Amino acid sequence: LGREPTPDEIATQMEMPVDKVRKVLKIVKEPVSLETPIGDDEDSHLGDFIEDKNAVLPVEAAIHSNLRESTTKVLATLTPREERVLRMRFGIGMNTDHTLEEVGQQFSVTRERIRQIEAKALRKLKHPSRSRKLRSFLDS
Repeated sequence: LGREPTPDEIATQMEMPVDKVRKVLKIVKEPVSLETPIGDDEDSHLGDFIEDKNAVLPVEAAIHSNLRESTTKVLATLTPREERVLRMRFGIGMNTDHTLEEVGQQFSVTRERIRQIEAKALRKLKHPSRSRKLRSFLDS
């Protein structure tokens, strides 16, 4: 066609009455409030049925909270220095992770020494007595 069809053309093509096509076209053009009541009781609104893609599901929030708590408990079994090195290196409880160099500057040691501390701490965390506390989060 190269243009928008008329209501008569739509009605003919869809084998519908023209007045019904006009009603549908009118509904499509009018904005609808998300506060529009749905159903007989006025407890439900249109907005209640629209999914918020950014909302965190309650079960996901609970898992995340449990993971944070378990991570804190497991890290607390390390020496304070090892715990802080891992937190900084992996950005646990921080806005960003840090390089070996940056962590080394915080502790006034070389990046090689930080790498050694990190490796030792990770070996400790891999021990079954500690790793089993976090393993369940990998399965879910």
